[in-house]
Amino acid sequence: MTEAKPATAARIYDYHLGGTHNFPADREAAMAVAAMFPQVPLLAKANRAFLQRAVRFVIGQGVRQFLDIGSGIPTQGNVHEVVDGAIDDGRVVYVDIDPVAVAESLDLLEGNPRATAVQGDVRNPRAILDNPQVRAVIDFDQPVALLLVAVLHFVPDEAAYDAVSTLVGALPSGSYLIISHAVEDEVKPEEQDNIDTMKTVYKQRTATPLTLRNRAGVSRFFDGLELVEPGLVWVPEWRPEPTDPQDFVANPAGSAGLVGVARIP
Repeated sequence: MTEAKPATAARIYDYHLGGTHNFPADREAAMAVAAMFPQVPLLAKANRAFLQRAVRFVIGQGVRQFLDIGSGIPTQGNVHEVVDGAIDDGRVVYVDIDPVAVAESLDLLEGNPRATAVQGDVRNPRAILDNPQVRAVIDFDQPVALLLVAVLHFVPDEAAYDAVSTLVGALPSGSYLIISHAVEDEVKPEEQDNIDTMKTVYKQRTATPLTLRNRAGVSRFFDGLELVEPGLVWVPEWRPEPTDPQDFVANPAGSAGLVGVARIP
């Protein structure tokens, strides 16, 4: 009998995006969250649209290398698809803590010589930076786009700030930091119980408990960097495009996430 696999944030996210790379435990956890917050699948899609916009932006700034940490499974319009659709010399490394997500990523990327996936934990950034597979694809003497999209809210406070500091410190001038982060800003009092329950779901069913921050807490990740316009904003407010999902346009705070892109000076 095949051993049941515990839920992971990566595969829960894949389920919300409409992907097929998830297991019963992931679907059960995802549905438990969606029962409290029916908008969660819409949030995932809005977040993915931001990722695509941000990647296209940094490509326009001349960046050709992408290090996506906490990537999950690269389905449903992920980084390498955006890169390959825009340029022919881009290189992408996906990093995720979940070995199953990495294995499935490698299957999906088979035949793509400019993209790969490795196992790594954002809480141990030095191991990611020193990984020979990462070094074989990414030249750290040239600008790199570091993506931490929907991952830092799964990392406790000081570990998250230390990790970002170490990763950014390894990148040359002209690199970019791309972050999206779930927040508790502007939560309605009647929703707080549901948020607390959602945190419990992640704590009990995954190895990555949820750590929501406020605007100041997310802004801290960009200390010392050059935030590009429009700065740190709600997900649908960052350089929107006509083809983006429109679910939160009328109420940007309803996206429950702040995003930003910053240049490393």
